[in-house]
Amino acid sequence: MREKPWEIIKEHLMVHARVTPNARKNGIGGLYEAADGSLALGIYVSVPPEKGKANRAAIAILAKALKVPKSAISVAVGETSRDKVFKIPPPFDEAVERLEHLVEKYRDKVEKDGE
Repeated sequence: MREKPWEIIKEHLMVHARVTPNARKNGIGGLYEAADGSLALGIYVSVPPEKGKANRAAIAILAKALKVPKSAISVAVGETSRDKVFKIPPPFDEAVERLEHLVEKYRDKVEKDGE
């Protein structure tokens, strides 16, 4: 179980996210807790999940929130799933600080699996 929506694996920052396509607006809207208690960022995109549109929109939102270039972020796991892992190469110290701030901001706004 992950207590944070990210981890560092093989010198890369791996950000776990739950992407919701066809949302009313784009943005990070909280945290998502899976059945096993692992946390993921809740990313909402207004585009449909077709031809990679939702992935590209989610990358743009994450890049803006973490202040890293969009080109530095890739989908490592979950290309066609709502549950994704985004991979960011080093350096990412500032991105981790921004993730910590996001977790604190949304700590009381956690959507649980099945709710």
